Amino acid sequence: QVQLVQSGGGLVQAGGSLRLSCAASGRTFSGYAMAWFRQAPGKEREFVAAISWSGGSTYYADSVKGRFTMSRDNAKTVYLQMNSLKPEDTAVYYCAATGLLPPPISHKNYDYWGQGIQVTVSS
Repeated sequence: QVQLVQSGGGLVQAGGSLRLSCAASGRTFSGYAMAWFRQAPGKEREFVAAISWSGGSTYYADSVKGRFTMSRDNAKTVYLQMNSLKPEDTAVYYCAATGLLPPPISHKNYDYWGQGIQVTVSS
């Protein structure tokens, strides 16, 4: 069974940093673009960042550009380095995989999802 397993969330003060990880089990995601989405209470799931299967191209939402960095170190693990965190970054964060390129910003186009992990930024 294919699974995306996330780790690294938690509570941090504004201005702090966190790194999220997303590891695939059951198969590799070679050929798949990967993305991070987030969902705050009462809001739609929104695109945060994406990376091509080769890692050569990255894409960011304007709200996180310059603060977040997405990377992948092999065909099974991707990361989201989050710096200069703000209270408005508080949400449940999800990693996801898609066979589409360039990676779409709509969550509806993703085939596999992680379990979600809470990130809370206190002011």
